[in-house]
Amino acid sequence: MRRRSFLRRAGMGVAGGIALAGASAKAGTEAPGVRPIVIVSKNKGETTQTAMRLLGSGADALDAVIAGVNLVEEDPDDITVGYGGLPNERGVVELDASVMHGPTGGAGAVASLRNVKHPSRVARRVMEQTDHVLLVGEGALEFARAQGFPEENLLTEKARRIWLHWKQTLSDKDDWIPPPESQWHQDVIDYIRTSGTIHCSAMDARGNISAVTSTSGLAFKIPGRVGDSPLIGCGLYVDNEWGSCGSTGRGEAVILATGSRSVVEGLRQGLTPEQAALRTLEWIADHTKNPLLLDKQGRPDFNVVFYVLDRKGRHAAAALKSGPQYTVQDGAAPRTLDAAYLYKKLS
Repeated sequence: MRRRSFLRRAGMGVAGGIALAGASAKAGTEAPGVRPIVIVSKNKGETTQTAMRLLGSGADALDAVIAGVNLVEEDPDDITVGYGGLPNERGVVELDASVMHGPTGGAGAVASLRNVKHPSRVARRVMEQTDHVLLVGEGALEFARAQGFPEENLLTEKARRIWLHWKQTLSDKDDWIPPPESQWHQDVIDYIRTSGTIHCSAMDARGNISAVTSTSGLAFKIPGRVGDSPLIGCGLYVDNEWGSCGSTGRGEAVILATGSRSVVEGLRQGLTPEQAALRTLEWIADHTKNPLLLDKQGRPDFNVVFYVLDRKGRHAAAALKSGPQYTVQDGAAPRTLDAAYLYKKLS
């Protein structure tokens, strides 16, 4: 029997089964005592409110989190995600994203995607319409074209100014000459190199959990660099029986720890969201050996933050260093909360 015929007859093909996931999940009944909840690493553009409105109308949790994240992907003032994200060292914007759908266990992701401002939507199509999990580079762009996603230049003037200043001041041994400080644009003055990302998880009224992580990656990265965000088990993981986790911060450290999968495993073992996140952060701290990545006290000289939601509706964020916050909405209005941490951030 040909493989495609088998998948059609069995009704278990990844593409066919998950393409109907939203409809089948909607058809279910509400779980007693379950209250919809959304958590997000950043709430720009009313991310949680948008997701919560959809959950309130009976939408699947994956529909809700992607709609919320799309607001940030479309925001030209956010230089860490989607349109307006800072480019690689050649001045080209490359986007990464992943999604997971708890009820079906499905996942999809794209990495180093160019010219498409909504990588989270493309990641979902990978999940629904292929039997793959991850598409990268030119292959991801060809797939997005085939799916009808419009192409556009993602490099905004703000991002271009910051990138050009970085290039002009990178070295005193090349032919680039920066303008005098009196002529620096405010965008350049305000900029601090960033590796920002958005993660959003939600549980709907049926008790089903889904999540999305989206980023433009580390600013001025080597072309083709892929961080943790599009790697399932690293920057994102969902187990509908136990909960979800996503991450922001130094992607390489999260990859080495298979961070989000490790946190969800902690939930399975009975840890609270905060305990599970802190345990994985301790592993990262203990296994960071490179002197270039350590501060004077021998601690990691970078940050990682995990955002955790469990099946009971409990939530937490935890970081290596103090300072990060997250937003949760499980009622009429969002609340911003401090993340737990291992170390007090040095001033």
